[in-house]
Amino acid sequence: MTRVPTTRGGPVDQRAYAAPAETARVPAQSRSGETRLEAVVREAGGHPAGTSAVRGEHTHGERPVPQPRPAVQRASVRGQILDALRTALMGGELLPGEVYSAPVLGERFGVSATPVREAMQQLALEGAVEVVPNRGFRVVERGARELAELAEVRALIEVPVMMRLARSVPAERWAALRPLAEESVRAAATGCRATYAEADRAFHRAVLGLAGNEQLVQIAEDLRRRAVPLRGARAEMMSDAAEHTALLEALVARDLEAVRALVAGHFADAW
Repeated sequence: MTRVPTTRGGPVDQRAYAAPAETARVPAQSRSGETRLEAVVREAGGHPAGTSAVRGEHTHGERPVPQPRPAVQRASVRGQILDALRTALMGGELLPGEVYSAPVLGERFGVSATPVREAMQQLALEGAVEVVPNRGFRVVERGARELAELAEVRALIEVPVMMRLARSVPAERWAALRPLAEESVRAAATGCRATYAEADRAFHRAVLGLAGNEQLVQIAEDLRRRAVPLRGARAEMMSDAAEHTALLEALVARDLEAVRALVAGHFADAW
């Protein structure tokens, strides 16, 4: 016979004994050759069948996806799903023009549709996806003109900042960033767009971070996210990464003309 806990004032509120909140599962590392989403699918645990039709969203023949397996706390599940979706967008795993429903994406990550829907709504605010009523979210397709405009805006913001930093930051500070530049070269050599996107982001964030202006860093990252998907060819990523190394060498040498040309060219080639 099960005893109900009591206090002097009567039975204890049974809600105090509720089961722990749901956990999402995002892998710490992926296996060689896997995409980020494939790693999530491999590492996370799935939901029971029949959970995909939520809030009127329909899958409309979307392909079934493998059931995921675990590793995250519910309190931070929305943020982790948001990071995973951003990585998938940067890596081209979520394709421009395609519609994805929150329930089906939830099955990939082993969570309910709610945190996925919340994360996708944030991406909609950032301009990465758009809401398709009763279906889900469509990944935004950006044409050559829009990508060129985004690259121009980035250049208008970052080139003056880079020139100021080139004149004021000591050579040893620039030299300390060489490991990040070298990591971007290694990432490009893998041919994995998601892996390169993360290394490229880390390098640019570290460089702009020397300005001591977090708002600048956030704005630059927002513009960069809106300029996805990145070009996919391995040779193009290798060329892009090589510019990181060349830029650091010019900064260490205080070659301002070379810095200006490399930074301007980097953005001109970004689309």
